[in-house]
Amino acid sequence: MVDLNVEMAELWGSLGAPAPGRAHVIQFVAARRGEGTSTAAREFARFAARRAGRKTWLIDVDLVTSPQYQAIAADPERYGQLGGGTPASPDGSAFFTVQPPAPKPDGGVWPDAKYLTAHSVGGPRFWVTRFNREALRGRQKAHILPGVEYWAALRRHAEIIVVDSPSADRSQAALTLAQHMDQTVLVVSAQQPDVRPPGLLRDALASAGGRTAGVFFNQASVQPPKFLKAILP
Repeated sequence: MVDLNVEMAELWGSLGAPAPGRAHVIQFVAARRGEGTSTAAREFARFAARRAGRKTWLIDVDLVTSPQYQAIAADPERYGQLGGGTPASPDGSAFFTVQPPAPKPDGGVWPDAKYLTAHSVGGPRFWVTRFNREALRGRQKAHILPGVEYWAALRRHAEIIVVDSPSADRSQAALTLAQHMDQTVLVVSAQQPDVRPPGLLRDALASAGGRTAGVFFNQASVQPPKFLKAILP
């Protein structure tokens, strides 16, 4: 694992550190899979919680594999021990829906929020979510919702909310959520010479009501990445 503390401090400053007590939601996404988005989002969340001292939630929008939970669980020395699962919704809302809904034995259906848990990471300032995919039955699938309710509720309980969305070539989740994000950071591998897909994603995010903060060039495999403050030309 490359130590990205310096680069995350630079990114933190470039984004404009929010005032203490004011919640800020930052989405990380790439146009293509394999750009290192999850690593960038995870290290930024770790920096916000440990170095900046903010209560930080890392929301994993990849509801198929929950890679953030898996990566943190695999490296407790770096991130800290994971705590037991607790409800990840302050008010019962969710940023997704599970369809078809599962009926409860006593009537009604299981609420969507029951499928998402939050786990503390090495202490009370850092939390990561995990979608309980093993609870799905039969043809059930989770679908990302465009509503603001979950994000509004979480803002009252966290200072920094880092949203790790699947790449745009896999999912429309980043576009669906864009309007509720304060900023979106585009992650691009420095080894990828074609910047057209990130440029197209930037334009799509703007059309969806999102605010793109800039581009994080990920060079973690060869040298520490740098943050480019300007938007792609």
